[in-house]
Amino acid sequence: MWTYHPDLLATPVPRYTSYPTAAEFVDGVGSVEMAAALDRVEQEAELSLYLHIPFCREICWYCGCNTGAANRAARLDAYLERLSQEIELVARRLNGRGRVGRIAFGGGSPNAIAPAAFLRLVAQVKAAFDVTAPVLSVEVDPRGFDAGWADALGAAGVSRVSLGVQTFDEAIQAAIGRVQPRREIAACVALLRGAGVQSINFDLMYGLPGQTSDVLAASLDESVALGADRLAVFGYAHVPHLIPRQRRIDASALPDAEARFAQAALAHGRLGRAGYVPIGFDHFAKPDDAIAVAVREGRLRRNFQGFTEDEAEVLIGLGASAISQFPDLLVQNEKNAGRWHMAVSSGRFSASRGARRSVDDQWRAAAIEELLCQGRADLCGIAGRSEIALRLARFAALKLVRWEGSVLLLAPEALPYARVIASAMDRYRGPAASRFSSAV
Repeated sequence: MWTYHPDLLATPVPRYTSYPTAAEFVDGVGSVEMAAALDRVEQEAELSLYLHIPFCREICWYCGCNTGAANRAARLDAYLERLSQEIELVARRLNGRGRVGRIAFGGGSPNAIAPAAFLRLVAQVKAAFDVTAPVLSVEVDPRGFDAGWADALGAAGVSRVSLGVQTFDEAIQAAIGRVQPRREIAACVALLRGAGVQSINFDLMYGLPGQTSDVLAASLDESVALGADRLAVFGYAHVPHLIPRQRRIDASALPDAEARFAQAALAHGRLGRAGYVPIGFDHFAKPDDAIAVAVREGRLRRNFQGFTEDEAEVLIGLGASAISQFPDLLVQNEKNAGRWHMAVSSGRFSASRGARRSVDDQWRAAAIEELLCQGRADLCGIAGRSEIALRLARFAALKLVRWEGSVLLLAPEALPYARVIASAMDRYRGPAASRFSSAV
């Protein structure tokens, strides 16, 4: 289905969940800029909220998230108290402006906290902001998920849940430090359906140690059999120089670049044959799921949570390390929990780094997002299109891209190269790419 061109995938590239990417964030873009951006939010602006819960019952070796062990009740209680203060801090600054249409809880694992604590956060957010019938989504670790948590999700009106599955293969689970028998995942799915959750996503990975195409195919088939409404199939990014916990993973057992490419192609073909709609280059959904509808209607978007049908231009991140997005600003809260606590307790926004988005940045951000979501992008507002065309000449020669005036179009066979092609529009990309993941 796809032709493997190793030279086109030789340079690691960003995932482009934002532009500029987090690699371009600098210190000194912080509390003042965050306050000013909130002041610019208009009365009727659509907002999305993201609440970061940086705790897990167990720490997986592959994970690059900002998370810690949920092994001390006092630590969790202190974090939740401070998060509550941050919610009020942001709400006071908005002073009723903006309408919240989506509330997402991520981590870490939000179900590392008590169900009652989760319900208190939901109630506080609904009281603090202008919220009307929001879409609520929660990331869930099947390990330890129980009826109490299912009841809480049902009571809160959560309609979407994403499960960290990664693989059903027991040997690979042990190799990546995430042991969760199939029965736990199946029990979690049953509880979620009983709680009225309408859309369940499975996060799966390819390129894991010891993983073959047959092993990946078995995990894909298990996911389909369990009725996953959406699947996100990510390539494992092995960067132990950035994530020390990954040093526990046997790098010699990782599939090579050609095997990773074959696994990505396998997922695309197998899920397509199972009736799932491809969403961008690594997501899949049943045809009646909201994100598949957004694809058909040309409304697919991409933000820090990946491909989404969320069309809000303003995303406010709450919690340590959470990122907020405004049309002209990207800003990240303190990653260090201690400094985050100190900032919020003193009545300041904890934002400490980020990127101001120039008009050129905004044009490029829109073009990159359009290319990854729609397979086409109009570059009419971007200077230097001739340079971009030159960088894409080798892709054009292979008929992976073509031009119609200022519009760049991807061929269907270009899907695995989409991020590399998008990087041609990235004015910040240079030769040093070791901090990014494999291009496929």
